[in-house]
Amino acid sequence: MPRDNWPTSALLDLLEIELPLVQAPMAGAQGWDMAAAVSAAGGLGSIPCAMLTVEGARGEVERIRAATNRGFAMNFFCHPALHPAEGAAERWRARLAPYYTELDLEPPAELSAGRAPFDDAFCALVEEIRPKVVSFHFGLPPDDLLARARSTGAKVLSSATTVAEARWLVEKGVDAIIAQGAEAGGHRGMFLADDISAQVGTMALVPQIVDAVDVPVIAAGGIADGRGIAAAFALGASAVQIGTAYLHTPEARISPMHREALRTSAEDESVLTNVFTGRPARGLRNRIVRDLGPMSEDAPVFPFAASFTAPLRAAAEKLGVADFSPLWTGQAGALGRPLPAAELTAALMADARERMQRLAGQAADAPPS
Repeated sequence: MPRDNWPTSALLDLLEIELPLVQAPMAGAQGWDMAAAVSAAGGLGSIPCAMLTVEGARGEVERIRAATNRGFAMNFFCHPALHPAEGAAERWRARLAPYYTELDLEPPAELSAGRAPFDDAFCALVEEIRPKVVSFHFGLPPDDLLARARSTGAKVLSSATTVAEARWLVEKGVDAIIAQGAEAGGHRGMFLADDISAQVGTMALVPQIVDAVDVPVIAAGGIADGRGIAAAFALGASAVQIGTAYLHTPEARISPMHREALRTSAEDESVLTNVFTGRPARGLRNRIVRDLGPMSEDAPVFPFAASFTAPLRAAAEKLGVADFSPLWTGQAGALGRPLPAAELTAALMADARERMQRLAGQAADAPPS
């Protein structure tokens, strides 16, 4: 196998990394320290910027660069700037009213966004920082902003949940595709369709995207150990993107309730729900998901729904309960191990390498048919 015993060095060469592993950007659940640890271990760490201000993102970059001289990705949402439908605030307030009464809270006066798509200010920050990689979720930004980001020399990654999305991204000049299967935790990256019932699993999605595009493909969704990584390579992927497994690490900035839910969750407890943000995302069932969803027609369009659920989350977590918390988790959450991020990165890659070498040896020893 080329380049340190990996089936392909395509992504390693493209991103100038040693290990074919991208740490999934997890807004609200991690910061610079996780990204720095993964990059220092030879993978590609990611800084999620979707919930940060420009100054906040600059601060994260300063910290990661003080910790390691390795490259990293800056990740941005590029969702369309939609507006809530008429009456959306009133309907959502009414659905949540019993919870506000229970917690003795006053609901916000109006819906607010809270998450900004990639814009001129963030693009100027990319031009200033010049990261090795910029990754996007929910498609791509407008052509002029994309051109400016690319002009810095940054390689561009983006998520695709269908073959059509992958082809569209390649036509726009993306350097590598993150094939996000239905098993993945967090928000669906879909942008050309909105039917979650038609979402394709990783095992079926990756080889179809590999066959459809001529850029490296990064497999994402349900991958949390060496078996999953080896399977992704067998399907033609050039690397994997892993998120949920890193939520078990001490670097993860999740609540004790989220950490315990991860530790004790069964394989069938994660669902796609829109009740937290207005957009389908995979997380563990809890009280609000069971009561209102998983999918609620009353949830305002992304990202406005979160402005009414966030106060409930904060109040409940102070009481030690996660009834209103988004417990983002992929379907392989139970496979995670509580190791530091750098150790987990090394362990995942060593496990995958051993399994692939074992399989190669068995194939070589098999009698001819």
